[in-house]
This record gives sequence, C-alpha cells and structure tokens, in this order.
Amino acid sequence: MKLSVLMLIKAIIVFVFGIVFVLIPRNVMSFYGMTLQQDGALMTQFFGASFILLGIVLWAGRKASRNDVALKAIVLAVTVGDLIGFIVALLGQLRGVMNVFGWGNVALYLILALAFGYFLFTKPTES
Repeated sequence: MKLSVLMLIKAIIVFVFGIVFVLIPRNVMSFYGMTLQQDGALMTQFFGASFILLGIVLWAGRKASRNDVALKAIVLAVTVGDLIGFIVALLGQLRGVMNVFGWGNVALYLILALAFGYFLFTKPTES
C-alpha cells in the first residue's frame, strides 16, 4: 500500500468520526455504552474538531513527496498520536469504560499506528 492511500483512508476515518463527534456526541458515545453529561459532550465535540483538523492535514498532505520534511512530520505525528490513542483505548477497555465495541477502537488505533510506523521507519522508494 502506498502512503498516500493510507493517508486517504485515515483522513476518511477521522472525518467521519470527527463529524459525528461534533454533531451527535451523546448518541455516538452511547454506542460504546457510555453516557455523557454536558461537559463530556463538549469535550467529545472538541475531540471531533481535532479529528476534522487531522483529516484536512492528511487529505492535503497525501500527495507530498516522501522526502518532504512536512510529510515526515505528519507521519511522525500520526504514528505517535495513534500509538498513544491505542494505549488510552486499551486502558479504557481493560478498565471496563466501554462495552465490547470499544475493542474496535483499540484495533483501529493499533493497525493505524503500525501502518504509519512502517512508513516512518522505511526509506522512500523511487517510483
């Protein structure tokens, strides 16, 4: 898989999550067995806004050269962010904060962290 395709996939994922987190935070989190008060809903909306920002960065940067320093910074940031997201999601799941659907988030963060990490640690090829 090409990095540009991975970035497109991640952009779509975070756009979708970001939009629903902003528009219907309580409904989305109830899917995971969580009940949000007003403050939790607001924080979820902030999280959604950050996801939309990330989607725009990924979408706009997906066609950059693998040697571009900005693209390297994006890949590093996404790798680290997804690794932290994996740890947070795993700890939340092990503590019983989310229902069984939370395992999907754990898996998604892990897969994306590994995929972006692959591109972080491999040399670009000429194509």
